[in-house]
Amino acid sequence: MNSPFFPTISSHTTHHLRASGNKVLRAAAISCAICMLAGSAALAQVVTIDHEGRATDGKDPAVDRRFMQIEPTKVELAKSAMDAKNRQEVIRIMQSEQGFAMRPFPKGHRGLTLVANGKLDPAGEQYLDMITKSGTSAKPGDRLVLTDVKIENNKIVFDINGGPDHKHSFLRHIQIGTGPNMSPVVQGDDQDPVGARLTLDFKGQIPELTGSQVKALLAPLISFDVKTPIQAFTDTLPPKLKDAILNHHVMVGMSTDMVTFALGPPQRKVREMEGQMPFEEWIYGQPPKPVQFVRINGNRVIRIEVANVGETPQIFDKDEVEGLMRTDGSPLTPAAAPRTVAMGDVVKDPTTQAPAAPPSLRKEGEALPQDQQKNAPGAMKPVQFPKQKTDDYPDASHLPRSPNPDDADQAAKPDSAQPAQADHGKPTDAEDSQPASPQTPPANPN
Repeated sequence: MNSPFFPTISSHTTHHLRASGNKVLRAAAISCAICMLAGSAALAQVVTIDHEGRATDGKDPAVDRRFMQIEPTKVELAKSAMDAKNRQEVIRIMQSEQGFAMRPFPKGHRGLTLVANGKLDPAGEQYLDMITKSGTSAKPGDRLVLTDVKIENNKIVFDINGGPDHKHSFLRHIQIGTGPNMSPVVQGDDQDPVGARLTLDFKGQIPELTGSQVKALLAPLISFDVKTPIQAFTDTLPPKLKDAILNHHVMVGMSTDMVTFALGPPQRKVREMEGQMPFEEWIYGQPPKPVQFVRINGNRVIRIEVANVGETPQIFDKDEVEGLMRTDGSPLTPAAAPRTVAMGDVVKDPTTQAPAAPPSLRKEGEALPQDQQKNAPGAMKPVQFPKQKTDDYPDASHLPRSPNPDDADQAAKPDSAQPAQADHGKPTDAEDSQPASPQTPPANPN
């Protein structure tokens, strides 16, 4: 017996038991092996890991509400089997019928299987894995068209938006011609189909049905009611989130589709970077009316800023939608309280906070070639000047000196055209550096 929770009996022990002729010894060995298996089974513990790497201890992991198991319908069905006339009537009514998707529809041949008055297969993590691997054919709220209806022994197969198969798939393998002039019968591009497939399983014979009964059985996945696009989209959401969109209110955690249905297309978009994270700012409104700045990263709202004229902006950055869209039963995150933004430049305390780094074009942790050569032998380093000593350059203004004879003449003539010195007791550097010379009398003009 090979199992991840049971030990494997070695080939040597098996050969020994087979070769042994002593029945008592063989029975004792088998009993010992059974005890070992039972003890391993008792100690075994099943641990389930979800797609995010979290252990759930055998419980169903928390998934988005769009991938959870549906509530079974309660449609009364007839006991008589479907005849040829009823078969053609159902195909005529459901062929090319339009509706709105209530759940994401994956691409691929397998598609979704809905049991009549039963559950959905797959659901939960398997449903999410199918969407992740195969891609999405239709999102909740998108308009659908039943392009093909096939009734088999105990199920009805619906191809949605063209189905997952290539058109004329058999003729694609047939070519006409001789030698190198062979050409396929079907000409055209080989683009992959983007449709989906939905199977309605009856677990037995198909009863006599009407078009209304078929639509009621498909109601958990497709709504055939007449709706506007915003009604079709909001009907797939929880009540609180639906009310927020209908009241034109945006919350942190909404998708771009929710923001578009709530506020419409933005008046302006700005793309910026915050560190290493790119984001897109959707701007709604113009002064003097309130202006909303909706910051989006990827497909989710991560920050909302509301600015009113004459008031400090209010910022909301706590996710309020994740608790509404998940099924783990965890309480909703408390309402995001607005916080006031400090107007003007941010002032840092030099005693407790480090100064801001100067602007640079380098990335965080990036090293340039010249930085790597700083410690190399013979590399040029910054010039360091020697520190000046106190007695290297004495101050000549404090040295003793005799007064200049010209100082008395300048003091006696205050109205002289020459500018007065700021300090009469201290001569200028030019006067101090040149020796005094006797005045030369002016030359005789005659």
